[in-house]
Amino acid sequence: MSLALTDLCRYPIVQAPMAGGVSSPQLVGAVADAGALGFLAAGYKTADGMYHEIKELRRLTGRPFGVNLFMPQPLLADPSAVEVYRHQLAGEASWYETPLGDPDSSGDDGYEAKVAILLDDPVPVVSFTFGCPTREVLDAFAAAGTFTVVTVTTPQEARNAQWAGAHAVCVQGTEAGGHQSTHRDDPQDGLTGTGLLTLVAEVRESVRLPLLAAGGLMRGSQITAVLAAGADAAQLGTAFLACPESGAHPLHKQALTNPLFVTTALTRAFSGRPARGLVNRFVREHGRYAPAAYPQVHQLTSGLRKAAAKAGDAQGMALWAGQGHRMARELPAGELVELLAVETEAARAAVNVRSAQ
Repeated sequence: MSLALTDLCRYPIVQAPMAGGVSSPQLVGAVADAGALGFLAAGYKTADGMYHEIKELRRLTGRPFGVNLFMPQPLLADPSAVEVYRHQLAGEASWYETPLGDPDSSGDDGYEAKVAILLDDPVPVVSFTFGCPTREVLDAFAAAGTFTVVTVTTPQEARNAQWAGAHAVCVQGTEAGGHQSTHRDDPQDGLTGTGLLTLVAEVRESVRLPLLAAGGLMRGSQITAVLAAGADAAQLGTAFLACPESGAHPLHKQALTNPLFVTTALTRAFSGRPARGLVNRFVREHGRYAPAAYPQVHQLTSGLRKAAAKAGDAQGMALWAGQGHRMARELPAGELVELLAVETEAARAAVNVRSAQ
């Protein structure tokens, strides 16, 4: 790990921020106490809600932690495409007996208010998803003593983050669960991406910043692989989703290893932005029709997702998960961190033995 990252955690392991209540203060605190770096997810929360979670986390641990922010998104969606998708989802609204959400409601995630709070009462680390902050914002965090990380999906995004003044980048491969953190969602690009090991190597040759590697990592052997490829630490999300401290819905946790859900796919079905999740009925029926329209589609499907969860219907839920989901382990977060650290060292030792032969 780089010197700055070494100061923040004992192991080269980062618990990814997972929005929607998954990255609970209890999960982040347990991860931090075990020697890894945990992240709260401020996305979809109010600024006040974020602040109260930070206060709760500080009561649980004195170890360093991070907070993740969603960058503001330009409203570029085609209204007619959103309206067509609304009609496509009419049957879902009838089935779950709930109205569709208003796609034109405010998509403001409170970015400026959250930045103001984090500058007034600094936390050790702040990371950014869906874009790169301005140099002024990153400089302000640096002056406050906050380590900044920008999530990237291409070498060009990494170069932009370095130019803007980020302290590190989180390199997200296409294997990652949840939303792809592309800085610009271009519908012409399709639902594709670059695999993690290739992307780490490309970004390592493009920037001088420390790298966090994210994308389907579930075992210590995989952590060793990304470290060998040039990463300074590994970021894992799905691996922590099944932990008892995780705020994920019980059906979501169970689905990770349920034989009914054997594959993942990138889809815009639930949010209008490419996101990797378990392939269920909703993804199969609506994925091909969903427009590139975030956050409009996210708002449109909000009630449907809540109704499906309330009804105990995993086939209508957004079951975000990385490609390694079937290797999920239902362990307390602290135990999982320790096990991953042991596995990482064992894999390193095995590589050294083979190299010496």
